[in-house]
Amino acid sequence: MRRLFPVTDQTDDREWSLAELAAAYAYPEPRPGEPVAWVRANMVSTLDGAAQHDGRSQPISNATDMRIFGTLRALADVVVVGAETVRQEGYRPARARAEFAGLRKAAGQGPAPAIAVVTASLDLDFSLPLFTSPLVPTLVLTGAAAAPDRIVAAEKAGARVVLAGDGVGVEPARAVRALAELGHTRLLTEGGPRLLGQLVAAGVLDELCLTVSPMLVAGDAQRIAGGPSVAVPQRFALASLLEEAGFLFSRYRRS
Repeated sequence: MRRLFPVTDQTDDREWSLAELAAAYAYPEPRPGEPVAWVRANMVSTLDGAAQHDGRSQPISNATDMRIFGTLRALADVVVVGAETVRQEGYRPARARAEFAGLRKAAGQGPAPAIAVVTASLDLDFSLPLFTSPLVPTLVLTGAAAAPDRIVAAEKAGARVVLAGDGVGVEPARAVRALAELGHTRLLTEGGPRLLGQLVAAGVLDELCLTVSPMLVAGDAQRIAGGPSVAVPQRFALASLLEEAGFLFSRYRRS
């Protein structure tokens, strides 16, 4: 890490430790009257707005982005991800990291965050390690009208199915409430764009951690959020900004 620009201060040129990153990205303590759950998104985008290259985010990322990625995961109770992203990115279970073991224990968390897959069809390969060998059972968020045989297949594989919608699909606000009822109040979503767009449209996104990659890819890659536009643009405030080698690591919170 080279430069840190909190909104109110600028520090010297040096690399931040994982402990400092964890403190900088700590989830806020809820204030009276505020929702218990906090929904944070972590995404990467090129200068020309692409969230992917050849269908994956890794080519537009860098080592520091992945370091922050790991820190954000280590702080979360649950990582919420869309089924298409699971398929394209080859998602695996979150792993326990010794560097964050004490922090997670102090926060009353397990050794690693759960992965929660949002899917209407449950068209997933339940033989993958994400379902067969996670440290924490993988959650599958779907609707009450989902195919019963696919629900049975998910549960047989060891996943916990959580119904968060009356129809086939998932209703974002209900998904957040359902996860909070399971004790998962520190939520992190890593997309993909369709899921993030649904969270934005539902008005449940509290924070966006966005890496701006100093690359241009052109083409027709998706933006970080897709789907229908919102009626009124939602305003977020800059909370912090870090820079290294031209990459910008921004954090915005709901105004």
